[in-house]
Amino acid sequence: MPDADQVHTPVSPSRVDDALRLSRARLHRRAALGDGLSVALWSNQYDAVRYLPTHHTMSLYLDGGRSTFREDAPQQRGAPGKFCLMPAGQPVNWVVGELQHFVHLYFAPEQLGPLALRLLDREPREVRLPELNFTDDAVLTGLMARLAGLDWSTPEARLQAGELGHAVLAHLLIAHGQRTAGQRLRGGLAPALRRRLADWLQAHLADQITVGEMAAFCALSEHHFAHAFSASFGCAPHAWLAARRIDRAADLLRCSGEMGLEAVAAASGHASASHLVRRFRAARGLTPGQYRTGAARTRRSGVDQSVGATAGMT
Repeated sequence: MPDADQVHTPVSPSRVDDALRLSRARLHRRAALGDGLSVALWSNQYDAVRYLPTHHTMSLYLDGGRSTFREDAPQQRGAPGKFCLMPAGQPVNWVVGELQHFVHLYFAPEQLGPLALRLLDREPREVRLPELNFTDDAVLTGLMARLAGLDWSTPEARLQAGELGHAVLAHLLIAHGQRTAGQRLRGGLAPALRRRLADWLQAHLADQITVGEMAAFCALSEHHFAHAFSASFGCAPHAWLAARRIDRAADLLRCSGEMGLEAVAAASGHASASHLVRRFRAARGLTPGQYRTGAARTRRSGVDQSVGATAGMT
């Protein structure tokens, strides 16, 4: 069994993958999935690693882990199928034993805001993810194992990986998210007004909406509105609109195969096709064309599997 003082203990950088690169861990493959998500497959043995990340990390042991523990909780050990959730800003020191393989899903805290609003009808500041160590959850184990099983090298594989990553976040928030206790919320929009504003903005994504128009909808000054919006939605108005416009473009690309790129750009509130391409690639890690191709292949694969299953029953 390794001792924490006898193995390499690096200074903890702000990213978990950077900390692992400074350790004895081996990176097998990594991919950026867009939307602030990235995934990596690692192995490590007989090491000590210190994390103090600025992002959240979901980790699943694929094999090994039975001799791995946290320095502050040596009685708890890992195992295949166990997962850990390491929230941003919380330090943790790991002592790694025999050879283990594990998959990491990294995601920015900002990714939880839209999910909290949509799935829980709660403001982002009302919900937090707890630290979880060597936890069992069949749904998360299945999602993360499927994520690890993809090769991530093709647009359609990264698209599937992104969908699985979003499913992981949604399940984490619903099954393990905690409501912030003892916090008196101030300065945000009233829940009913927040919902009306979100619906109105979704209905006008193709329009060039100004902060003044949003403030007028809420009967607030522009200055007060900007602060209230950020408190309630977890980001500035322009950032929220940009993300929703990318979502709209993705929906159109996935469901409207004959729709030209200029039409998709106009319908989703982008100034031009080139503007959409730049924004979409930055957000999703794929061009709109790659995303559409990957979505079509994924859809055809699902149809083929469904037809095969139906034929097998006849």
